[in-house]
Amino acid sequence: MSQDTVFATLIGSRICHDLISPIGAINNGLELIEMSSKAGSPELALISESVSSASARIRFFRIAFGAAGEQIVGQTEVISILEDVYAGSRLTATWLPSQGQQRRFVRLAFLALLCLETGMPYGGRVEIAVEDERITLTGHADKLNIDEALWARLSGGKSSAPLVPAHVQFGLLPVIAADEGRKIRISSEPTRIVVTI
Repeated sequence: MSQDTVFATLIGSRICHDLISPIGAINNGLELIEMSSKAGSPELALISESVSSASARIRFFRIAFGAAGEQIVGQTEVISILEDVYAGSRLTATWLPSQGQQRRFVRLAFLALLCLETGMPYGGRVEIAVEDERITLTGHADKLNIDEALWARLSGGKSSAPLVPAHVQFGLLPVIAADEGRKIRISSEPTRIVVTI
């Protein structure tokens, strides 16, 4: 892995690590307030929902953009993260592996899932499988929105499309996959897209 990529993932890990603590503290404070007379107020419900959403995203980003090694991420943890991230969303993500997976596998899957989010803006469902050391994400939606120039980056094609912050996963995923000796394959139909890493 290039020094730039390592540095970027270390920055991702540091930011997420430093943010999860204050978010947890806010959540603890909310629980104390809920025990008071203001329990059940719509204001507190909104704050609580926002804190839960932020916490879920940070946990997700810590794996997707952080440093990864050989440590195992358990099935329960991955499912919990995905359920929390997509709670109330038009998109659902189902984690199929029954065994824990190496963090580097989960990182590749999460980055690919962010790409699928971009291609499925109207919602749908994504199934994530790991079999024979291959990661396969299958997205199903009534309508896909695939930006060919952006998606060309994943399979090694040349793209003149500039990356914006919302699409950073399209720049990072192929670099990390290549560092691990993996190729990204994409196949799509009008209502289905498959990404294999």
